[in-house]
Amino acid sequence: QVHLVESGGGSVQAGGSLRLSCAASGYTYSSYCMGWFRQAPGKEREGVAAIDSDGSTSYADSVKGRFTISSDNAKNSLYLQMNSLQPEDTAMYYCAADRIDCMADIQDLGVVDFELWGQGTQVTVSS
Repeated sequence: QVHLVESGGGSVQAGGSLRLSCAASGYTYSSYCMGWFRQAPGKEREGVAAIDSDGSTSYADSVKGRFTISSDNAKNSLYLQMNSLQPEDTAMYYCAADRIDCMADIQDLGVVDFELWGQGTQVTVSS
């Protein structure tokens, strides 16, 4: 059984940085699309960044130049380095995975495009 477990969330001041991690256990597929989504209170879950098995990445316009997604296949892990955090980045962040390469950029992928989800990790940015 595959599990995704996020960690690394926390509270920071505006301009600060956090690095989120997602550990994938029982996940051995040669092709994959993995992404980070976020959901703020009262808002829909939105895609933040995605990476697939050939290393292709995509980002939401709101985080381009500030966030970096990466993966370590040897460790079955996904990461999201978040720099220059702003209060509008405050949300629950979720790791997601699917067993095929990303079919589109993250801005064109939705919740239904990912099969597996973690439980989320909270990121709070204060001004």
